[in-house]
Amino acid sequence: MTSASAAQAARDVRVVVGRLRRRLKEVAGLDDLTPSQTSVLSRLSKDGAASASDLAAAERVRPQSIAATLAVLAERAMIERRPDPHDGRRQLISLTTHGRELIEGSRQAREEWLAKALDERCTEQERQTIIAALALLEKVSEQ
Repeated sequence: MTSASAAQAARDVRVVVGRLRRRLKEVAGLDDLTPSQTSVLSRLSKDGAASASDLAAAERVRPQSIAATLAVLAERAMIERRPDPHDGRRQLISLTTHGRELIEGSRQAREEWLAKALDERCTEQERQTIIAALALLEKVSEQ
């Protein structure tokens, strides 16, 4: 059985994270992209080129779903495909300059907004508490 404090913490974290996600989405400037498209762009930015099957596995979606997502991103000139140098049957997908600028600009805008909000609304001690709490949440998220 789960303790009352764990249940309360779970509710509070879920609510706050949801609100923060919505606010960051407003700041991101990626309103015309779906969460799946944004996630793929972010993954390619962070991890580099990948095959469609690798992206599908990483995103935990069916190959058909990732194909649809990639088609839209390619149509918008945000990704490009090239042959895998190690396996000519596969293609590697990477960000175009446009895709990289878009996702990095969005990331910078979100980080700047959040840093400013934390600076204006929290004391140094409160920011240190947030850092410590996030380390604990990271521990919870590792499975």
